[in-house]
Amino acid sequence: MRASLHRMNPSVKFVIVMICMLSLAFFFDPWTPLVFWFSIMVMQIFLSNISWKNWTLLMLPFVIAAFGYLWTTLLFAESGTGTVLWSIGSVDITESQLNHALSLSFRVLAFSSLSLLFALTTDPIIFIRSLMQQLKLSPKIAYGIMVGYQFLPLLKDEFIQVQQVQKLRGLSDDSNVFKRLIGLRRVLIPMLSGAVRKAERVAFAMEARGFTGEPRKVFYHEVPIEKKDFILAFLFICVLLISCISSLWLP
Repeated sequence: MRASLHRMNPSVKFVIVMICMLSLAFFFDPWTPLVFWFSIMVMQIFLSNISWKNWTLLMLPFVIAAFGYLWTTLLFAESGTGTVLWSIGSVDITESQLNHALSLSFRVLAFSSLSLLFALTTDPIIFIRSLMQQLKLSPKIAYGIMVGYQFLPLLKDEFIQVQQVQKLRGLSDDSNVFKRLIGLRRVLIPMLSGAVRKAERVAFAMEARGFTGEPRKVFYHEVPIEKKDFILAFLFICVLLISCISSLWLP
């Protein structure tokens, strides 16, 4: 139960997340994104076992961006018509300005929470396999993305190795920030040339094992769509519908 979102079919989850984002884009009142954001938070608390420390660190920039949208819209947006709620110096803040600012801020929080829900509860490799099996993504693109994803930690290790070798040879000058930035090319060029050689070896190995890039009907690792995926998709749709109609009965 606590990890239901982690076990949900990634393609189903991706489609549902896209539907929710596209639907929220057509609502400009503050209540719809607020209710949706709160509901997504509740779902993450009860249906996932994500690290809330990581979630807080990842969410912090979006909270700052939402606050930025709030005060800049309040101070610099067109005054428009409506009841004046506050006056800050010569700036009058009307009810329509406040609603518009809150709508933008809550929309940032709702979109970012939904994106983090998908990113923190989805295994990238299983997601790519699911895209091939359910959404018919080309195997050439899918395996290219998977190989690139597997190379990321290798690139990091190689960057550190090249940097340490150049320090041993006395080529690294850490005394000046600009010199260090310019000197990065001495690290990046050998690192990228090594990455190209590794990519060629991987491509030859895949061809030697019979990889042609043609679509397949049988997979060694299957990612099925199960009953629980439909239940969770229905839960997302219910949350979306409740959020969309909330503006009708909330003031």
